[in-house]
Amino acid sequence: MHNFRELKIWQVAMDISKEVFLITKEFPKEELYSLTSQINRSAISIPSNIAEGSSRSTDKAFIQFLDIALGSSYELETQLILSYSCKYINEQIFNKIIENINQLQKMIVGFKRTLNKS
Repeated sequence: MHNFRELKIWQVAMDISKEVFLITKEFPKEELYSLTSQINRSAISIPSNIAEGSSRSTDKAFIQFLDIALGSSYELETQLILSYSCKYINEQIFNKIIENINQLQKMIVGFKRTLNKS
């Protein structure tokens, strides 16, 4: 079992979630129950699945939750690409958050490799 609070991937995922929540606060109000809600759910799904997976008794089970977290990160990336194309996010903010998400994706994949080896 892993202490999720000590995992760098969880910490980075939490930072991304906070960033995303700040970004979506600026979205048009008509998006509140559609794109904004979906983006926020995808963002919080990432650290939530890392935390839940860390409680599992085997690395194999943990890896399944890391796969879900990784999938949520790609879902979030897709939704942010759509938001950018709709001009809800400016280019500088978009590039920064996408770079952070891509870095997290690499970290999750690397952590999965480490767990597979043990």
